[in-house]
Parts: sequence; C-alpha cells; structure tokens
Amino acid sequence: MKTTDLTIYVRPNYNPGRNIIVQCLWYFVNHVVFGCPFFIFYGLKRWLLRLFGAKVGERVIIKPNVNIKFPWRLEIGDNVWIGEKAWIDNIDVVKIGRNAVLSQHVLVITGSHNYKKTNFELITHPVVIEDGVWVCANATVLAGSYLKSHSMVTAGSVAPKTAEPYSIYTGNPAVKVRDRVIE
Repeated sequence: MKTTDLTIYVRPNYNPGRNIIVQCLWYFVNHVVFGCPFFIFYGLKRWLLRLFGAKVGERVIIKPNVNIKFPWRLEIGDNVWIGEKAWIDNIDVVKIGRNAVLSQHVLVITGSHNYKKTNFELITHPVVIEDGVWVCANATVLAGSYLKSHSMVTAGSVAPKTAEPYSIYTGNPAVKVRDRVIE
C-alpha cells in the first residue's frame, strides 16, 4: 500500500504572484499593522492593501488581528466588514462583494492538498463571496466556495460549495435550513 511522502511534495506551477522581497514586506506589514490588537486605523489598512495590489472599495472596516496571506489576490467591495481574528488564506483569488460581513474568527481557505497522491500535491481554487453575504463567527469557507448574494453561513459552520441567494446554511457540512428574509 502506498503512503504519503512529503519529501516529494509538489506545488505544480504555483507562483505566489510577487517576488520574495515584496512577500517579506507584506508579511511584516500584515503582522505589525493588521495583526496588532490595538490598530484600528481603517483608512491606513485600506491604503496599505491597495499599495500591495488589493482592490479595495470604500468604507471597508478591517478589525484588529486580521491575517491576509496575499493582498494582491484580494478584491473587496464597498462597505465590507471583516471581524477580529479573521484569516483570509488566499493563495488563490478571494472576491468579497459589497456590504458583506466576515465575522470574528472566520477562516477563508483557497488551498488544499490532493490526499490521493503520494506527493500531497497542492490544489488551489478561488473563493467568491457575493454582495450582502454574512459569514458568521467561527465559520469556515473552503477553496472553490461560491456564496451567492445575501446568503448566510451560521456560526461555526463549514460553508457549502455553493450557497444559493437569500438562503441560510448551518452545520458541517452546511445545509440550507431556511430562506433569509431581509425586512
């Protein structure tokens, strides 16, 4: 029976998108500014993300202790809220629509591994979070997820691959429990 052998790990054609100097600069900024529990200067955070290549809308609020892997693979619409200790592990593209909320401790993952391969090959897929989506506290959004307009993933849930518009999902894996009616 074959086994996993991490000495032959493969990242097929994977490129972080920036040279090592830019990556190191970003890791420093991410740690000092975004990772700081006291840093609440939202305008500066938006400016820094744009400086490093992110597309960031107006009035975006990024709370303290947020971790963003690669800003150059991030698109955020207007009026988005990102809560404390959220982690956007975007080795692939993450698109967040207008008026969306990622609550505290939300984890957005764009990569995984092919567990069927001996070499544990890296696999990446983008994540799309459309307008008005609410990903509640401690929820996880996995690579390839597409959360459609005004859908909602409840606290502690693992988002479905596709969340239909104006629908509420809960559980692991999350299933639709009812419609989201906004009054």
